[in-house]
Amino acid sequence: MTAPKDSSDFDTLLDTSGLLCPEPVMMLHGAVRDVAIGQVIKVVATDPSTERDIPKFCQFLDHELIQYYQQGEAYIYFIRRG
Repeated sequence: MTAPKDSSDFDTLLDTSGLLCPEPVMMLHGAVRDVAIGQVIKVVATDPSTERDIPKFCQFLDHELIQYYQQGEAYIYFIRRG
């Protein structure tokens, strides 16, 4: 994984806070279609299952999971569209 230059190094923000599986991944799937190849989406989620689901989503669809971490109760993901 390569880290973004800083936390503001993204093209689109997708806030799925408060949503439960499968909604965060479904919304991510839609957001990926709305950005160009190579652009970065920052995803903010509160559902712990995203720790499993988002990396698998990226691997299955050839998107790059650049970075992810937990900040308080939020899970933060930076995904580059493949």
